[in-house]
Amino acid sequence: MIPHARDFASRASGTTSTARDLTSRASGTTSTARDLTSGARETTSSTHAMTSSTRAMTSGARDTTFSTPDPATGPRPPLPLPLRFAYGTNGFARHSLEEALRIIADIGYEGVSLTLARHHLDPYAPDAPARVARLARLLDRLGLAVVVETGDPHLLDPSRPHLPGLLCDHGSDARSDLISRAVRVADALGADTVHVTSGSAPDGMDQDAALDRLAAPLRRLLATAQTYGITLALEPEPEMFLNGVDRFLALRTRLDEHPLLRLTLDVGHAHCSEPRPLQACVELALPHLAHVQIEDMVRGVHRHLPFGTGEIDFPPVLHALAEGGHRGLVSVEIQDGSADAARTATRSLAFLKEAARVRETA
Repeated sequence: MIPHARDFASRASGTTSTARDLTSRASGTTSTARDLTSGARETTSSTHAMTSSTRAMTSGARDTTFSTPDPATGPRPPLPLPLRFAYGTNGFARHSLEEALRIIADIGYEGVSLTLARHHLDPYAPDAPARVARLARLLDRLGLAVVVETGDPHLLDPSRPHLPGLLCDHGSDARSDLISRAVRVADALGADTVHVTSGSAPDGMDQDAALDRLAAPLRRLLATAQTYGITLALEPEPEMFLNGVDRFLALRTRLDEHPLLRLTLDVGHAHCSEPRPLQACVELALPHLAHVQIEDMVRGVHRHLPFGTGEIDFPPVLHALAEGGHRGLVSVEIQDGSADAARTATRSLAFLKEAARVRETA
């Protein structure tokens, strides 16, 4: 477990209050929930005033009004697709989080995928509640929508990447605790989506047993998420148990199609390891999408590449997302770009905007 892994926040047992509190309280109290931090409601009121409109635009909000022009009307000038591009803070590992957010906004992104990490936002730090309140105000001023991510490989164990996971024989409670903290962080930031991964299954465990084991903690986490109105968006990862859309759909069936269990589709991962072609994978994922991650990649090689250096044909992917009604964030994830983060982020946005203007010519 993490040193000083104190509860980021707890909700009073039995209370019906909707007030949100990131500070700890004694279990079972029925007193009225205090504010996130003293005076935080006054100083972050504009952030929470944005929340309802932000949430209407993001997870699961599928707009079917966009369509391509009728070919019978003749060619039209290419128009930008109604997609909202974001950039991942894990691609700014050499910057402070505040520096990264300002650069991302200045470049022209509409959102950010904020990864909980020791060097950026540590949910176990004693000053985490105050830090989150300050970040909420900064995100508000910058006009950035946000998704909270839990994929930092070394946050829980500095020596073993992505461990413990939800499927581990020992330590899975630490992963559940991290996701619960992420839900409360998301709520305080005005986000509506938390990114989650499964981790690896123990050696020798078959698929049905692994799905059953994974469903158990997720059922409890979904109850927590429902308290705050936060979506849990599972991402298929090539080296993890939940490594494709098919297993996500099987898991969702076990969890009774819970409306707050949705999908993070990583376009590069889908090209890298899904059994079906990328475009078919996007179509299968669309009804369940809350969040999209995007980067270039080579088939069979799990390495996040700058756009134009892999194999992916992006205009058809972006068209499918837009025409399929995805209105959540489409977040660039190029972790290896941190050495020249601002330039990588600038080139990425220019590439995506150009790709989003290209019309299919079928």
